[in-house]
Amino acid sequence: MLGVGLVVTGCQTPQPAATVVKVPVMVKCVSAAPARPTFAIQKLLPDASDGEKVLALARDVPVHLKYEDQLEAVIAGCL
Repeated sequence: MLGVGLVVTGCQTPQPAATVVKVPVMVKCVSAAPARPTFAIQKLLPDASDGEKVLALARDVPVHLKYEDQLEAVIAGCL
């Protein structure tokens, strides 16, 4: 009878408090990369003049800067 009493009293002990453990989980932070633009310099023929190359590069600068800003925004979302 004493053994049954010990079993019953074991059920009456308070349960330990639940603890919350925060574990970092890797998630994909980039849903989609911005589309890579087509630069004017890539469309030039190999025998293009130096002036045509300079003008193509000058046209590409704003496009490149915009693309770079988009990439930096995506990366900033991951940090």
